[in-house]
Amino acid sequence: MTQPLLLLDLDGTLADSYPGIASSIVHAFTAAGLTVPTPGELRGFVGPPLHDALRARGFSAALTDELVENYRDAYGGGNMFENSVFDGIPDALRALRDSGAALVVATSKPEVYALPICERLGIAPLVDGIFGASLEAGKAGKAAVIERALTGRDAAERRLMIGDREHDVTGARANGVDCIGVAWGYAEPGELEAAGAVEVVDDPRALVAAVTARLWL
Repeated sequence: MTQPLLLLDLDGTLADSYPGIASSIVHAFTAAGLTVPTPGELRGFVGPPLHDALRARGFSAALTDELVENYRDAYGGGNMFENSVFDGIPDALRALRDSGAALVVATSKPEVYALPICERLGIAPLVDGIFGASLEAGKAGKAAVIERALTGRDAAERRLMIGDREHDVTGARANGVDCIGVAWGYAEPGELEAAGAVEVVDDPRALVAAVTARLWL
């Protein structure tokens, strides 16, 4: 029997990263002389690649590049550590590893940020790998990150993605992987179900039960 693989989103799934992302978005817009997004709008920036999130809001390519540069100045300057692990996540990760699954982080966050964040939050010792996106625009999609995380692995192994936004679901599906959604993240009501999540769970303990049921059927 091959070892099951669990792919884990970071922002909104393992960690509450809203404070650092929001403060960096505020800096980016302020530095560009733009009106700062509302708190509700700021939540929408958590999860998707930043270039994609900005272009989806109608910003030009040039302005998007400026905003991303402003954002990275603040985020890489220390704001990335304005986050915390959700309650119950460390115990859930330990339980899933003890059950025999391999765990890897697969995040749209650039890998240069994901690695130190996971180290700082104590996530790194609880997983078997950390895969993030490229800093280059157009190469930060969740599907590409998941594809890289799967490279070289046994094609027969059972796999599941865990995430809190629709792009986790669609990125997983593009790689032939089902996705369980978590309700404690940043999705809009009904977003995960509409995207095709096979199940949505309300807390980390329920996540362990759902994953166990699906990976060890």
